[in-house]
Amino acid sequence: MRHHAAFALVPLLLTACGPAPSPEAELRWLKGNTHTHTLWSDGDAAPEQVAAWYAENGYQFLVLSDHNIYQDTERWFPVAEDGVGRLKPSEVDLLITRFGADKVELRGEAGSREMRLRTLAELKAEVERAPQDGAGGFLLLPGEEVTSSFEGRPVHINAVNIDGVLPALQRSSIVELMSDTLRSIEEAGAASGRPVFGHLNHPNFGWGVTWEEVAAVKEDRFFEVYNGHRSTRNEGDSEHPSMEELWDRALARRLGGAEASAILYGVATDDAHHYHGNLTSPTGRGWVVVRAGSLDRDAVTDAMNRGDFYASSGVALDELEVTGDRYRLRVKADGDASFRIRFIGTRQVDGTTGPVGEELLAVEGSEAEYQFSGDELYVRAQITSSKLHPKPYLQGDHEMAWTQPAAPGTR
Repeated sequence: MRHHAAFALVPLLLTACGPAPSPEAELRWLKGNTHTHTLWSDGDAAPEQVAAWYAENGYQFLVLSDHNIYQDTERWFPVAEDGVGRLKPSEVDLLITRFGADKVELRGEAGSREMRLRTLAELKAEVERAPQDGAGGFLLLPGEEVTSSFEGRPVHINAVNIDGVLPALQRSSIVELMSDTLRSIEEAGAASGRPVFGHLNHPNFGWGVTWEEVAAVKEDRFFEVYNGHRSTRNEGDSEHPSMEELWDRALARRLGGAEASAILYGVATDDAHHYHGNLTSPTGRGWVVVRAGSLDRDAVTDAMNRGDFYASSGVALDELEVTGDRYRLRVKADGDASFRIRFIGTRQVDGTTGPVGEELLAVEGSEAEYQFSGDELYVRAQITSSKLHPKPYLQGDHEMAWTQPAAPGTR
């Protein structure tokens, strides 16, 4: 796999939030999921089982992002002896078989047993591993899904690389709530001396956040263009844009105004809750692939803040290069699968914003290059495989990937 130093995806008129990797760092792609749930909140599996699945299935990092919780306290979870709760006796037995009786701590008598949930520190000690010969390895990034609402509309924002729980806020509008939550994440990072980022989760879940509100919140630099939970309405409806349409509308408004605002990056996640056969939100639907110099929490976070990543539901890239005059990519071969690459963007036409999210170039094949003409507010790429997704969000979904928006002059 080839990498290019020219991959930084932040237009010159915008400010990158993460430091560039040192010239000596050997950059490599790292696959990870930034939105996952366990028994600590509303998932249906123990945290060690969840972490083990990702560690054993080709991921290099994972964020356990339970709702309004940081996994650093003592927590006991009831065993559903009647078989209708989230932790069934049969699942406790499986945990004992897999991890050992000394790793599964139980208390109480038959009929009222509880199991202690593993803390983040315990999990890190048990599942993290360093890369061997520059490859592999596994990392747990600390995180939380800061879960708020305004007048019944859900506002969920993942805080990544934080060192403690952040409170859910109450504010007088969606824009104020998002802005102050994202500022609280940045303030937590400043206090800890670590890079952090927050990403807006599933705007269409409960029709929680409109594209206009996303566009208005300059602190919002990340959102989920793809969320694997079947209740999140990625596809939109007749009155609400799809996630990709929302992305283009927000980008066009942010970048086409008199004062250019922050770029908006697209993230793909599992939002996994179900680990026992329920296909509402299983593992393995969506992820990010980050280019970083090392597998550690700050390097991965810095790369995300630079926009040095792409989102995927199955398609992998061999090469991705953005320079001042072109946007080029090559897709990794996948058996006999074929690919369609679309460069999508919005132009500035005669001083005004042109058609939003128009197809600027489409290529059938595994390699494509778009030459900037100079009037684009941004360009991003969408890649669709002929291969069907093995765990589709909607039946008939194909595997896809989404690269980050860039503009002429990007270095």
